[in-house]
Amino acid sequence: MARAQLSLFPEAAHAPTLRDVAEAVRAAGIDGLPDATKRADQARYQEVHVRSALAEAKGMPFRWTLNPYRGCTHACEYCYARKYQRHLELDAGDTFSTLIFVKQNLPQVLKRDVERASWEREVVAIGTATDPYQPIEGHYKLTRKCLEVLIEAGTPFSITTKGPMVVRDIDLLLRASSRAGARVNMSIPSMDEAAWAKLEPGTAPPAQRLRAAKTLMDAGVEVGVMMMPLVPGITTSRSSIEKTVGAIRDAGVPFIGSCVTHLEPGVREHFFGFLRKAFPELVDGYERLYQGSYAPASYAEAVKNVVRGCLEK
Repeated sequence: MARAQLSLFPEAAHAPTLRDVAEAVRAAGIDGLPDATKRADQARYQEVHVRSALAEAKGMPFRWTLNPYRGCTHACEYCYARKYQRHLELDAGDTFSTLIFVKQNLPQVLKRDVERASWEREVVAIGTATDPYQPIEGHYKLTRKCLEVLIEAGTPFSITTKGPMVVRDIDLLLRASSRAGARVNMSIPSMDEAAWAKLEPGTAPPAQRLRAAKTLMDAGVEVGVMMMPLVPGITTSRSSIEKTVGAIRDAGVPFIGSCVTHLEPGVREHFFGFLRKAFPELVDGYERLYQGSYAPASYAEAVKNVVRGCLEK
């Protein structure tokens, strides 16, 4: 069956599109991707070609987004991007972190997009769905190549990441800062290592991320830390929040903000399965708290008040 799916991919020397991938998975499941390469981290990597680089966002403080990879070996249990797997006929569970799509031609397509006369050089938000500095970036360097394109085009950008590898690109970040502008948002929801190990099993330790943020700041890069998302019953205790806020304060890195996790369809099912295994005592409370995708506004505000109180100390 797997060999039959090869007919979906042209024999020419280029990767399949995401539409090709969806059709192959629909027909034969993961076995429909015989070219997906397994690496030392045990994840499989499928190179794909894209027709456009930038996606238009709605309801966000930015208009354009850029994501060099689809799927993420950081494997954050709460990640809202898990829901996008459905578009490729995949589930939101383990395949999100074990089957990664590499947008091989993204820098070239991005260059075409930003060289158009109609391009208005608006801010591009990088890493809004999956982390641009997950470990495979060390091999492909797609994020770095895209930064080079944006800098050349005079386009400002922001980066959201949990990956300390971002310090590799300090030279580009400084160059961008002196031109159109650049900002790095380092995601550190909690300094609690026990919570980190369960919630974000594929990421670098929180302390390492904080050191990376400080390194960027000391070099002159605009950077801040986001405590996002805070996970009810796991990272929302006053002691946990105090520890995280205190570490950020001690590092001297600006604090950007916090929010409580939301669980949209697709993500919700995966996360509740995770809770049943790792925190079964929390399941009933979550069922009451998350009757929809979001926790009640009153709960979210109460958590934010704890964060504000710690910041004011």
